[in-house]
Amino acid sequence: MNAPRIAVVIPCYRVQSKILDVVARIRADVAAIYVVDDACPLRVGDLVEKEVRDPRVRVIRRAHNGGVGAATMTGMAAAAADGADILVKIDGDGQMDPALIPSLVRPLLRAEADYAKGTRFFAPEYLVDMPVVRLLGNSVLSLLAKLSSGYWNIMDPTNGFIAMHATIFRLLPHDKIAERFFFESDMLFRVNLLRAQVVDVPIRAHYAGEFSNLRISRVILPFIWYHLRNAAKRIAYSYFLRDFSVGSLYLVFGIPAVLFGIIFGAYEWILSIQTDVVASAGTVMLAALPLVMGFQLLLSFLAFDISHVPRLPLHVRLSESASPALNEIADAASLGAPAEPDGDRTARQPSLGDR
Repeated sequence: MNAPRIAVVIPCYRVQSKILDVVARIRADVAAIYVVDDACPLRVGDLVEKEVRDPRVRVIRRAHNGGVGAATMTGMAAAAADGADILVKIDGDGQMDPALIPSLVRPLLRAEADYAKGTRFFAPEYLVDMPVVRLLGNSVLSLLAKLSSGYWNIMDPTNGFIAMHATIFRLLPHDKIAERFFFESDMLFRVNLLRAQVVDVPIRAHYAGEFSNLRISRVILPFIWYHLRNAAKRIAYSYFLRDFSVGSLYLVFGIPAVLFGIIFGAYEWILSIQTDVVASAGTVMLAALPLVMGFQLLLSFLAFDISHVPRLPLHVRLSESASPALNEIADAASLGAPAEPDGDRTARQPSLGDR
């Protein structure tokens, strides 16, 4: 049986000091490497073509700068068209160690997930080198990402170290995915609409004076808006268009009850101030009771949503198109003897797929 083909995509913009080292450290079990020059003014693509002799490397140049998301989608589309089974994205700034790619793709090779992503929050020791501003920003964005994506079991949503099964990639609406720094969070939202399974893989990032184009102060407010927008879209689609469940009923009764309690209570409070007449106990209860009951229904919806995180790999269910090797691995896993892919028997960090 042929082993699944793993392709690595490296979006590049102003990473000329790191990119050669990143490419050189990608292991031999990766079949193809796509370096995407996102119209970098320093011509990173030319540098790679000049210095790298690895036959696996292909440089793709974008005519216009589209951002990390656009560059990644360009590279993944090329890799999928070339027949790759698993698509990996790693940034060219050297924060993520390419030696961890086997750990990242292992849940996909074992048919335990459709999409794997790195998390720097697995252990306190992993956070020692992370700048405080980035740590706080990621914590806030992680909470919002849980709500917008529906993956309450994941952390570190902006982590750029991801792996995806090509079957899932082909189902995504490529033209709707965010092109710039919201790409990773928007991708989680999109794969949830497919009900794909996502897992976190512990990784340790390296911060060694790399240049980042991301400015937390500039993106925090847009990110909050994008997350709230995606949360509304996900809930509308998942609970009212594609399905109608107990969770839907929690929302149908909970939201109006909370709104009535707030609006009626505010009206009576203002009226009481204007007339200098204390509201009766009945009036207070009429405002408070719907508010309390509605809040309880919304908490019940939250618990329902958390309990319905996708837990079965979608590509296995779809997959007449999956490679024979992946089917063999899935069959072995169902018998309690997961197969170990060739070239992946070295010491590694524990991943969540192994627990």
